[in-house]
Amino acid sequence: MRHHPFPDDLVSAQEAWTQAYEELAHPHTPGATGVTVLRRRLIRLSTEVYFHPYWTRPRPAAGRPELAAQARAGHRAREEATA
Repeated sequence: MRHHPFPDDLVSAQEAWTQAYEELAHPHTPGATGVTVLRRRLIRLSTEVYFHPYWTRPRPAAGRPELAAQARAGHRAREEATA
């Protein structure tokens, strides 16, 4: 597994955010969660990611774009493993 400078809970929250965002972009798929539920989940996860204690460090090792890229890579890897 690749080392990254982000705490595991922050990466997990960003991965969940990415998944909820993708589900919201395609709400008409069979068995999809309701739009309101997805929007609320995105708001909660956005708050969790944005106000995570990691960002209070004087100079975080990596920024939000790197976190999003890390989460997308992890999400894609899991999708490929299940396919």
